[in-house]
Amino acid sequence: MRLLVIGASGFLGRHVWQQATGAGMAVVTAGRAGLPGSPEHLRLDLATADPAELAGLIAPVAPDVVVNCAGATAGDPEVLAAANVTGAYALVRAMLQAGTPARLVHLGSAAEYGRVEPGEAVDEAAPPRPAAAYGATKLAGTRLVELGRAAGLDAVVLRVFNPVGARAPGSGLPGRVAAQLRQALAGGGDVRLGPLDAVRDFVDARDVAAAVLAAAAAASLPHPVINVGSGAGVLTRTLVKELIGISGYSGPVHEDAPGSARSGDLLWQQADIARARQDLGWQPRHDLAASLADLWEASK
Repeated sequence: MRLLVIGASGFLGRHVWQQATGAGMAVVTAGRAGLPGSPEHLRLDLATADPAELAGLIAPVAPDVVVNCAGATAGDPEVLAAANVTGAYALVRAMLQAGTPARLVHLGSAAEYGRVEPGEAVDEAAPPRPAAAYGATKLAGTRLVELGRAAGLDAVVLRVFNPVGARAPGSGLPGRVAAQLRQALAGGGDVRLGPLDAVRDFVDARDVAAAVLAAAAAASLPHPVINVGSGAGVLTRTLVKELIGISGYSGPVHEDAPGSARSGDLLWQQADIARARQDLGWQPRHDLAASLADLWEASK
């Protein structure tokens, strides 16, 4: 199988690239920056790409599957829209114009759901009501992929919950906590976070990559959207305590910083992953302790 992985230098894209390569797949990577270690890499910024030129770039690669891991998780609405909406439009239109038989596996986000009923796992039939700009732009990207699917594109959106693992970025809670703990241990003051009363579904980045490869290899994709999470809700304060335990930090942790604009003050997220098991034969294999240990080790 030949994969084109767009956004391969990012957190999830790098895990997809490495896991696919380890599985013996031929992988062409693409992104705005260079990627040392990738034998075939294309410079590409989806947010500014012309669909016709992008179609001409994809055609000679002749991928069996295009994996879109590109996007933005932070920034003002214009930045988010360019990365998550304009980029998705350019890719879908380019693949339709190119007439390629390649499958598109596009990474969406649990932020598309917005507020859901506390205590319940959310499935793909739940009406999406994003609570902040990030979720709204990711939902728009999902809708564009669904339109492409209606026009004949073989495509699926993997709606990823809260990924955690090695090289998690500081735009998310796990990466931010690890960075602050490293700084505090080096004599850089206390740890200051936002409120830690929310429940989130944390899924290992390696499990996300495995879901991508399962979607790439599936004989058919009967549903346009598939949740990818751990299936368990975890109090964010619990995650912070576990990471503190791994780090050995013994100083104070303050919960007086502003909350994340990305989450829109959502108090509950937990994925129903029955569809992923059914359609992809996939299930998560790494627990949170292993994910956090990898994150801490890679943060050195």
